[in-house]
Amino acid sequence: MKVEKKDLAKSEVEILVELSAEEFKPYIERGAAIVAREIKIEGFRPGKAPYEIVKGKVGEMTILEEAAHLAIRKTIEAAIKEHAGGEPVGQPKVDIVKLAPGNPLEYKITLALLPEIKLGDYKAAKVKQKKAEFKEEEISGMIENLREMKAWEAAVSRELKSGDKATVDIEMFLDSVPVEGGQGKNTTVLMGKNYIVPGFDDKLLGARPGETREFSLPYPADHHMKNLAGKRVEFRVKVNEVFERQLPALDDFLAADFGLKTIAELRENITKSIKEQKERELSQAAEREMLLKIITASRFGDIPEMLIQHEADNMLHELEHEIADRGGKFEDYLASVKKNREQIMLDMLPDAVKRVKISLLVREIAKTEGIKVTDEEVEKQIKGMKDYYEQAAKTAPDAKDMVKRAETPEYRNYVVNVMSSRKVIDKLREWNVEK
Repeated sequence: MKVEKKDLAKSEVEILVELSAEEFKPYIERGAAIVAREIKIEGFRPGKAPYEIVKGKVGEMTILEEAAHLAIRKTIEAAIKEHAGGEPVGQPKVDIVKLAPGNPLEYKITLALLPEIKLGDYKAAKVKQKKAEFKEEEISGMIENLREMKAWEAAVSRELKSGDKATVDIEMFLDSVPVEGGQGKNTTVLMGKNYIVPGFDDKLLGARPGETREFSLPYPADHHMKNLAGKRVEFRVKVNEVFERQLPALDDFLAADFGLKTIAELRENITKSIKEQKERELSQAAEREMLLKIITASRFGDIPEMLIQHEADNMLHELEHEIADRGGKFEDYLASVKKNREQIMLDMLPDAVKRVKISLLVREIAKTEGIKVTDEEVEKQIKGMKDYYEQAAKTAPDAKDMVKRAETPEYRNYVVNVMSSRKVIDKLREWNVEK
């Protein structure tokens, strides 16, 4: 095996690996056997067909691609260990450079190395965690939300009143030009909630099913839809259906709907839930403040661009999932802020740098303090995840994929990193966070 190393900018290296045709040959044979097991060839048991017959069935490049993946998995660890010239961090990027019949296999590894880190005094980053405080209105608001979930509804032919629900078709315009993403069919409107824009519900009061109303309203200057913020928007709204709604009484029957005995118990649970949520948020805020103090007191060498880019990619995916979880579309969000994916990614880079620094910092402190997770701890965590997804697979077949993923070396490394990071941050909290 021939290996060449090239130093790149910002703590990155490129390693070019070449396996001669003779070295690559055993992997081709194994690759052919794997491909043969996955296809049906008349007259042969799975995986037992001769090479030439398999090649004729699927094409030689299919076999070579499988062989290349086998060879890379087998040789990449040694190539990195012997030639990286530093401590790798993050996932390497692998590209196949040459793959052709009768030729050597060549592949390229682009690798980020751990930059030099000079730790500041990470035991002197003192912060004070605020106490969780909340108002009676928050508890009452949560109870009202639960009542809304259990509201009784019935379609009626009368005019819309406060407290009703309506399904409407909405068309929105700016200076008579349709607003991109501002059209909706059978949109649900709960009268009195002003979910769309302040004043919208009032404009529909008294409308009957089938009636269309046209009006305009100003959008607040701080509205989340930046393309509409501070502007007057014209609406054309057709009321399709009207539903009378009746909220359940605030009594023990409501509590029973949520598996509790009394309304007092429901209130107690809600109070506890709100308190725990606020404590989690304040705990996370204290951790962020502490870690940023340590970052400021520490010094970092050149951080590999591929680490920053990878973190920005993760942040973009997190944003997409967050918007989807709220029932929105990422394309509508991009339109509302008048940016494309690349511009959003650019906005995320400063925070991506902070997250990479935190990850590197935690890793360095773990090494300095000898903080590790045991094999037993890792196995227990993985078993718990597998048990969870095996149970979930009974009703959600896609969860089976997560069971398989939990058995891979990559998932194990992920678990080790997460658990190690948590141990380090818990230790830093002991030294620095005052409640």
